[in-house]
This record gives sequence, C-alpha cells and structure tokens, in this order.
Amino acid sequence: MEYIYINAGSSVAIEKSEDGKQVEKIFIDGKQHKFEDGDVQDKEQFAAQMKRNKYQKFLNRQFENLLVLTGAGSSVSVGEGEKKGRLLSQLWDDTRDKLGENKLNAFCELVKYSDKKDDAYVKNLEKLLSVANAAKDFVTSTKDINIPTIIEEIEALIKEKCELKLPHDAPHHAFIEKITRRKVTLPRAKVFTLNYDTLFEQAGRKGNFTIIDGFSFSFPRYFSGRNFDYDVVLRDKSRLKEEDNFINRVFHLYKPHGSVDWEKTKEGVKQADSVKKALMIYPKDSKYESSYEQPFFEMMSRFQQNLRRDNVLLICIGFSFNDKHIVTAIQEALEQNSGFQIMVLNKGIDTSSSFKWLFDLSMNHSNIVLMDELFSDFALNYPTLKSYNQDEYKKITINLSDSDGE
Repeated sequence: MEYIYINAGSSVAIEKSEDGKQVEKIFIDGKQHKFEDGDVQDKEQFAAQMKRNKYQKFLNRQFENLLVLTGAGSSVSVGEGEKKGRLLSQLWDDTRDKLGENKLNAFCELVKYSDKKDDAYVKNLEKLLSVANAAKDFVTSTKDINIPTIIEEIEALIKEKCELKLPHDAPHHAFIEKITRRKVTLPRAKVFTLNYDTLFEQAGRKGNFTIIDGFSFSFPRYFSGRNFDYDVVLRDKSRLKEEDNFINRVFHLYKPHGSVDWEKTKEGVKQADSVKKALMIYPKDSKYESSYEQPFFEMMSRFQQNLRRDNVLLICIGFSFNDKHIVTAIQEALEQNSGFQIMVLNKGIDTSSSFKWLFDLSMNHSNIVLMDELFSDFALNYPTLKSYNQDEYKKITINLSDSDGE
C-alpha cells in the first residue's frame, strides 16, 4: 500500500498492479473504497481528487501566519529552452559533461571521494564538494588536476544552471496569487526558498506584487535585516478602517542559501541583475556553519522566529529534509510550539531513514500533513481563499520610468 496523503486518521492510499502502472485499490481513511458498477473508471484520477479534496479542506482553515519553504522540487524542470531547474544528481551529470568523465574521476580519486556503487561514483555533488573543500588545503594538486580551480569551475556551473527564466506556464505566479489572498491585517505570507534562482522574484514582478526581500527599495539595492520589518500602506483619507490602509499583493521573500543576483561588495550585500561573483552557499556539509554569516544568519533567524509564532502553518514544497540547520528548526517547532502545523508535498511520500521520523509522526498527529503532489498541481489546486474581495482595493502602479533618476 502506497500513501499519497497522510494526516493522522485522515489518509488516502493506493495499491497498484504488479507492474506498477495501474491503481487497483484505493483506501480512504484506512478503509478500501468500494466502486459500484458505472463508477469512475480512472481510479488513479479518483484517488488524486480525493487527496486534493482533503488538503483543500485543510488549507481552508484560517491560519494567522503562513510560511512557505521551497527546495529543488519547486524549480526542477522549470525554465525555458534547454536551461531548466536541475537536481543535484543532474548537476553531477552536467559537471561530468563539462570536465569530462576521466577528469572528474581523477578529481574524485585525488580528493578521496570514495562513495561508489557498482564501481561507479555515487552522484552526490554536495558530498564531493565537501571533501574537495576539506582536501584543497592539505592535498597537493597535480599537473592535470588543480583542486581549487575545479571547485571554482563546479560552482560556476551551478550558478549558470540556476540562472533560469520564468516560463509563462510556471506555477510560481498562480501560487503567489493564492497565498496572498488573505486579510491584509494578517501577517504577510512569507516564502523561504533554498533555491538560488530568481523564479519567485520574476513571478512577483510579472504579477505586479510588492516583494519585501530585505533589500532597499532605492537603487542600488543593499541588504539590511530591518527592511523585513517594513510594510506598505495606502494613505487615503476617505478610508476609515485601519485594515484598508494595507495594500494587497505583498509577500516576503527570504533566501537562506543566497541568490544568483546577490553580490558582496565593500558597501554591503547588493542585489543586481548582473553580478561578478554570486553570493551563495554552495552545496557542502558546511552549509550549517555558513548560515551563521550575514545575510544568511538574518534569514535563518527570521525563519526560526516565524516558526515560533501562534497559529502558524509551514508549507514545505520539494524539500528533501537533508539540510541539518533547516530540519533542526522544524523539529524544534514541532516539539515546542503547540500552534505549529506543517504540510509537506513532494513527488512521493518518502519513508526512508532521513524522512521516517516525520512519516511516523504524521500517522498519529493531526498537525502534520504529508502528500504526494507536484508543485505545478498544488498551485493549480490550492484553494482560492475568500477572505476579502481584491477588487475592493486600489491597484497601485509605480512607473519607474517617470523618475528623475536621482
């Protein structure tokens, strides 16, 4: 039996044929669903709809604080042309294509990367970069293999592969549109993305959203943590209610691992369309230690603070639960905050050792939801909240071309 939705006693599970191609049985809340003659023929479609009915009902609750955490699963296969979001295993293949298989193998051997399966190196780019960074100060490079140079080449490749362009059918815009349809007096929806790409920023600009991302609204844009404390209000004497002062279409964006458009300068961390050396925490074991440096420390502090708030829902999208510093914060929230709830969607519900602790908890605790769902389908089926009518609010457009350039 394979679960596609779990929330304590509420669940949807399927049983497939031996070849795994067809759904033969569907279990809802632990009981096998009995199909009558003339019932729906596509059992897989029926199971998917039952799952969506359940998570839509869950999401229709009023959560005071809404947080979103996205990993590689929200960007994979998103982009235009040949440049689309990649998983770490795919970036390994890209590295092999760039360096050549013989050179990559020689590099692995020199830095003592020893993970192999069936005489082939395991495609764990994060661990490779970890051992390479540890080895570069102690292992002598050879004539053909210069360890620091190859590390730089791999990091440059990662940055290049993360410079994605948002396609018109990407789910990011629809998702932002829905999570921001909240009463404007509630705290703004907050998106924490571990990805380096700018897909959420592009979606925000495309939809005329105001993005509070820690950078100044003046140009050039420099980072300061206090910018997260600002909000945007409309000064209109004809409005008497305090809530009408807050404009809609605003969300917070945090990037705890950095971004392809961040750069460290003498004046501070700057955001620009084109940077010489991107400020990013590249995949390696020391990501946890790097998170204590600015501006990453500010991002992680905000993440932990928001997890401790009352009546908070954290939606994790395409997150592997392999980042120790992120997982530790989530575990603390589950243990310490009685008002914390979490919804996790990935391609498949993982029951492996790294994820089993959360799977086991989800079987008995109603504040944990696990589901098998792609980001694109989730954005499409996320319920449209009816907290207020957006048409009642004025849409403000700031035409930057009219500025005097000062």
